[in-house]
Amino acid sequence: MVRTEHSIVEQVYEAKGDPAAADALIEQYMAFIRSETVKFIHTAPENGREDELSIAMLAFYEAVLGYERGRGAFLPYAARAIRNRLIDYHRVEKRHGDTVSLYAPLGAEEDGSLLEVLPDGRDHLEERQLQEASRREIQEFGEKLAALGISLSDVADDCPRQERTLDACLRVLDCARARPALLERTADTGRLPMRELAQASGVDKKTMERHRRYLVAILVAFTNGYDVIRGHLCRIGPGKGGTR
Repeated sequence: MVRTEHSIVEQVYEAKGDPAAADALIEQYMAFIRSETVKFIHTAPENGREDELSIAMLAFYEAVLGYERGRGAFLPYAARAIRNRLIDYHRVEKRHGDTVSLYAPLGAEEDGSLLEVLPDGRDHLEERQLQEASRREIQEFGEKLAALGISLSDVADDCPRQERTLDACLRVLDCARARPALLERTADTGRLPMRELAQASGVDKKTMERHRRYLVAILVAFTNGYDVIRGHLCRIGPGKGGTR
């Protein structure tokens, strides 16, 4: 068992600096990622639930980037990251649709989920519409970034790792949101208006450059009402399993 965990840790450290190794690791542990997703949503991540699996995959990759040996065994660490990210997703979905997740546990004294006790008259159509809207949003956002030469893996690579750096990035976001023309320019070109943002936010240009793709992604997310995506990006925090 120790040897197996040692092997996983070595793979994780290799994947930190090698995107190809990271992709291979994600593929190797897809059964684990799927299993953790199933534990949370209590159903197979398909037929309208693909968005949860995509979020779990991104959370696994974030866990790879954020893992250090002092944080214990990797797989439990990754499992917490996946669960935290899925909790964030469903909180955003709840605010967006004013609904409670049908797959959330009933409570400590009751087994099963809300889905199992709802009457037959529940609104299946509304539920599916919300799920489909979230799936389309994630897909559309990925395509928008791809057109700018940025992948979701790139965004994860550039995510802040320290609290003060995250706060600096959010100050940049606040300044950009107060200047819609800067948001639109970034969304159109994929380029950060470094000089204007540095002057307005007080954040050093070098800091913005180190986190450029993350900043481009989060600015783009505030141009087209990407509610699920921007809630996800704004909750990426250092040392907390992917939550802020």
